[in-house]
Amino acid sequence: MGGFKTSLGFLVLLPIVLFSGTSSDAHSLSYNVTIDPRPRDGQPWCEVQGEVDQKVFLSYDCGRAKIKSISPLGEEVKSMNAWETQINTLKDTGDLLKEQMPDVTPEKHIDKGPLTLQARMTCWREDNGHTSASWEFGFNGQLCLLFDSENGYWTMVHSKGRRMKEKWENDRAVMDFFKKVSMGDCQRWYHTFLVRWEKMLKTAASPTEAPLRVNSTATATKHVTCILPVLLSSFIITVFLG
Repeated sequence: MGGFKTSLGFLVLLPIVLFSGTSSDAHSLSYNVTIDPRPRDGQPWCEVQGEVDQKVFLSYDCGRAKIKSISPLGEEVKSMNAWETQINTLKDTGDLLKEQMPDVTPEKHIDKGPLTLQARMTCWREDNGHTSASWEFGFNGQLCLLFDSENGYWTMVHSKGRRMKEKWENDRAVMDFFKKVSMGDCQRWYHTFLVRWEKMLKTAASPTEAPLRVNSTATATKHVTCILPVLLSSFIITVFLG
């Protein structure tokens, strides 16, 4: 799974800009999906990592329908009724992204070999108790497109996301799927898991341990106030990763 985590490294930059100054009591639930249209022998075409507060608790091979618990948090999930629903939804997400890849891949890259598609769905609780959700999409480690699940707004942060944005913002079925999974399924899992997780998370937290990844939970920002951070994020990514 090391390559998977590396390929999603680009997703750390955006939370640094958007979610600084978050409440220490806030939590987030994320699912990182990687779709490889031409996997090497023995490698999965779809891989998912589940995270709570950037701590990986499970990995899932969509093609083989194999789940692996990474931590005690994952073992807790396996004993809950939401487990089966979660697996089915993750498989549906992988199938949809794979199906959509030919239509959203940048045209100039089609003849240069397949790109790997990455997606990150995150839902989190704000200080007032309201939960929000978002999606991030990219190719080969380059963040390209953001989707605000609550207001349905798409933000392109790299030119590779142009075709993806044009296709998905005009595809009601796809947009409704992203909204349903993030605003519905993810938030239900969040509230269900959090009941058992909060004590475990507090126990596992070490006040002297430096965080390895930036916490992406936060109070939701309105679209107008997100414009500058998104542009700054895009600039940083383009300079260092483009």
